Amino acid sequence: MRVLIVEDEVKLAEALAEIMKSQRYFADVVHDGENAYDYAMSDIYDVIVLDVMIPKMDGFEVVRKLRAAKNTTPVIMLTARDDSDDKIKGLDAGADDYLTKPFIPGELLARIRAVSRRQGEVVMNEIEFEDIKLDLSNYSLVGPDRNINLGPKEFEIMRLLMSSPNIIVPKEDILVKVWGTESDAEDNNVEVFISFLRKKLRHLESRVQISTVRKVGYRLEVKP
Repeated sequence: MRVLIVEDEVKLAEALAEIMKSQRYFADVVHDGENAYDYAMSDIYDVIVLDVMIPKMDGFEVVRKLRAAKNTTPVIMLTARDDSDDKIKGLDAGADDYLTKPFIPGELLARIRAVSRRQGEVVMNEIEFEDIKLDLSNYSLVGPDRNINLGPKEFEIMRLLMSSPNIIVPKEDILVKVWGTESDAEDNNVEVFISFLRKKLRHLESRVQISTVRKVGYRLEVKP
């Protein structure tokens, strides 16, 4: 899962990013409303955690603009004020949930899982395709007779491929969703990790293979 954190208090933003990483979520951080809107419109995020009081454009306006642009990414708004009017304003603007500071990390994570479920994000413990399973709880790929651990980027690439089996996943999508919009990663970085995954599929003696669609991307197929 990739989460966009919008918070102008730098230390709090860093703490929130660490909470996401502890759950093996990918997190990008921005500190103002204009960047929040630009990042969110990339449409690569599963959830946006958005503070209300941020510079350049407040959280309410960010949500309104996103919804006006038909962006449906779930938004959890954060505020330091326990004010019912603010909560109503945020929800009416298009937010999916509202959380008052201070909060415990467990509650934020629970709310992220909840809005993800409403959006249709995969929240079961595993994804299955043919004779392999991707265990979402421990980063392992399970084959017919054995299993193997995956690194974070291997896991995210495999999750993208297994979530859309038989469908081509463009290289650009993999770069943005796994490395992020600010990364210097290039096509050859994707190719290296695809090579790692192919070796691991062979180790598992799986019938599943990763096929290259030249100049486009990759998809999972079953060996004939």
